[in-house]
Amino acid sequence: MISDPSVIGLLYLVTIACFVVALRFLSSPRHARRGNWVGGAGMLVAIATTLAIDGIGNWALIVVAGVIGTVVGVVGARTVKMTAMPQMVAIFNGVGGGAAALVALAEWHHVVEPGAEETVSIVLSALIGSVSFAGSVVAFSKLQELIHGRPIVFPGQNVLNLLVLGGASAFGIAAIAGAEDEWVLYLVIGLALAFGVLFVLPIGGADMPVVISLLNALTGLAASATGFVLGSTVLIVSGMLVGAAGTLLTLLMAKAMNRSVANVLFGAFGQVQAGAGGARADDGRTVRATTPEDVAVQLAYARKVIIAPGYGMAVAQAQHDVRQLADLLEERGVEVKYAIHPVAGRMPGHMNVLLAEANVPYTQLFEMDEINPEFPQTDVVLVIGANDVTNPAARNDPSSPIYGMPILDVDKAASVVVLKRSMNPGFAGIDNELYLDPKTTMLFGDAKDSVLKLIAAIKAL
Repeated sequence: MISDPSVIGLLYLVTIACFVVALRFLSSPRHARRGNWVGGAGMLVAIATTLAIDGIGNWALIVVAGVIGTVVGVVGARTVKMTAMPQMVAIFNGVGGGAAALVALAEWHHVVEPGAEETVSIVLSALIGSVSFAGSVVAFSKLQELIHGRPIVFPGQNVLNLLVLGGASAFGIAAIAGAEDEWVLYLVIGLALAFGVLFVLPIGGADMPVVISLLNALTGLAASATGFVLGSTVLIVSGMLVGAAGTLLTLLMAKAMNRSVANVLFGAFGQVQAGAGGARADDGRTVRATTPEDVAVQLAYARKVIIAPGYGMAVAQAQHDVRQLADLLEERGVEVKYAIHPVAGRMPGHMNVLLAEANVPYTQLFEMDEINPEFPQTDVVLVIGANDVTNPAARNDPSSPIYGMPILDVDKAASVVVLKRSMNPGFAGIDNELYLDPKTTMLFGDAKDSVLKLIAAIKAL
């Protein structure tokens, strides 16, 4: 057992250093795997150090809880499909927030006296952790399609949200001021849970990457507040690292959509909007369908092809087949690159994760700012289920709800082929002007089936 505070502090310092290095590695897909290992090693040191501290009791409960958590984590990580990774991230993030709220509730009984300094951390941990837990559960339910993915809105929703949050804050202030009754903290947690649900319901699928980042930041803040409650330096620092990283990522995601965080959270973006900023065919243009054989000829004899993946590829689990298609084209001397939009998919880096699973070389993945200048020199762009992030209305139509959002400039290529199930609008709820472009052809059907047909057609040439 360890009783020397300096030794404990040194081991926790090793943990903090591992977390910082892990974040550095996670900033690039090339080193992300190494970052996970370093972060995991740091967490292992933290757990081992905590369990070795002199005076730790309730070993049976700790072992049981550890075994349950390990089984759930390992089974979940090993069995979840890569396409369902956003759901897993959301629910695991919510568990962290819920744990912070439960710790706060347990520590409420250990406060030395009414109005003690610890009550501030307890209230913040309970409030923020509960919001993160409830919001993450709703985000999970939307991503898993247990509830409708589009915004769920009703009159006076924002006013109700403010009243609920204000009520939770008021009871929290009462607890900090000296209210000793346990029901006060229960009200804080209950109202915070209600706010978490109301907070995420009006947010649509297009904004889910931002919401996941924000909820992740809230969980980090809740964990940091819990560190103050427990007097744990390593928990304070690690929580703040998560909170800072999540906040920065939230701002970057909002910037990638050219919208403020407030608009993302309270704008109910993604409601289906008939005739508002969508594709209009009143100028005689029509959507042109194509066949796998025609597309195969375009791809096989192209000089340069760019693949723009989106959520449609994720849903169809077509990433491995897309990699096979790219390999086949490269064998024929075609240059192939992948265009990655920051908010394509359902969580930050969703497309990178899927393509990495299919062993697509990192050197072929290009972010939006890097790849956009190359579209005018590209023969064919293959858009696989990416809708809003390729919509030219973001540049051309001031009336469009996505006007000003940076997009992939696929319409500047010589030819565009869109793989899509139907003409249904994307998460933003509007039609895509790209589909009426004379250079665009539509290959309708499941993305995986369409890619497999393209592979077979190219092999038959």
